Amino acid sequence: MTMRSKLVLIALGTALAGCSTTGARDLPDRGVAPANVPVVTTTNYVIDVAAPGGTLAPREAERLDAWFQTLGLGYGDTIYIDGNYAPAAQREVANVAGQYGMFVAHGSPITVGAVGPDSIRVVVARHTAEVPGCPNWRTAAQPNFENRSLSNLGCGVNANLAMQVANPQDLVYGREGPSAIDASTGAKAILLYRSWPLTGVLEGQVRRPFKRPDDAVTTTSGNR
Repeated sequence: MTMRSKLVLIALGTALAGCSTTGARDLPDRGVAPANVPVVTTTNYVIDVAAPGGTLAPREAERLDAWFQTLGLGYGDTIYIDGNYAPAAQREVANVAGQYGMFVAHGSPITVGAVGPDSIRVVVARHTAEVPGCPNWRTAAQPNFENRSLSNLGCGVNANLAMQVANPQDLVYGREGPSAIDASTGAKAILLYRSWPLTGVLEGQVRRPFKRPDDAVTTTSGNR
């Protein structure tokens, strides 16, 4: 083989390799990964509560409670305290939060403005999850011979997941499972689903009565 032929083959191989690299770079949506995934955002709600001498001022606990009610405080929110770290004021805030079944977390996110010397700042971090851009029909739902995923892939499943997850932070950090698996935990949800009255009853249908868990267990044992 002459030197000229070798140079032609090397040039052809380089060109093909370049095309292959460019093609892979232009096709990022190959495979089974969804094209649309949940995005978790955090919004911080802030209130400054007067705490002269390290304890809440009169009626400040009631004002804090009214603020929690306005926010609809609940599972998935995170409560922080910033400013004067007096143990008495922290306990009073924790008592108000405890009425909603909530705990006060350690630390505090960065907020705008300084906290006054005779006050503390209560921060409620609320996390929301959504799948932006869905539905995504940028490409037509038709056979694709380049093995590319549809632009709408993941919109249905992930949008439902984002709406149903109780704590959106679980989508980011996950949660460790217990060392011992308790089957009754999963059985509670199934039992409640089977025993709860029907919410959508058509005309002519009879609403299913609610069964207490002990009634369900008794019925099951009797059938055996």
